[in-house]
Amino acid sequence: MGFREDLKRQALGFSQRAMERLMADDQRAARVARALGAVQRGKQSLDRSQDQLMHALNLAAKSDFKAVGKKLSSLKRRMRELDQKLQGLAP
Repeated sequence: MGFREDLKRQALGFSQRAMERLMADDQRAARVARALGAVQRGKQSLDRSQDQLMHALNLAAKSDFKAVGKKLSSLKRRMRELDQKLQGLAP
């Protein structure tokens, strides 16, 4: 085993033991869960504020690009389905 793999294994073991100690106490685990929830809510709020600002500046926001990407994926899938049907109709 190389130095890199050994270092990865040791780091993984260390982080696993640290998480086990951190989550061993139920109250501490609940506090960690609440903190993570607060961080997630904060990120969602930041994302909404960023979208509002981008729209106020007449710029496309990240959520707009995601929506367009989903629509494009749906259109691609539908085009493949139609192409297969047309291939089946062709002599």
